[in-house]
Amino acid sequence: MDANQQKLVKLAYAKMPFGKYEGRFLIDLPEYYVVWYHNKGFPKGELGEQLQLIYELKLNGLEELIRNIKKRYPKPH
Repeated sequence: MDANQQKLVKLAYAKMPFGKYEGRFLIDLPEYYVVWYHNKGFPKGELGEQLQLIYELKLNGLEELIRNIKKRYPKPH
């Protein structure tokens, strides 16, 4: 598995670490919440990068891509 594939598998299993949606998979965050982050500014670091990618996926209707990855690949360690 190449680095991009690994990044997508990790994204598929990433969860919100804090706030109202703590513990929810990033892909399952409500669209309005991700748009709010887009307007406010994404957090720094890996979480911000992941939320930005989630925003792009939701914007383009590609959430199912990430859900399919979860079905096909086991959770990374």
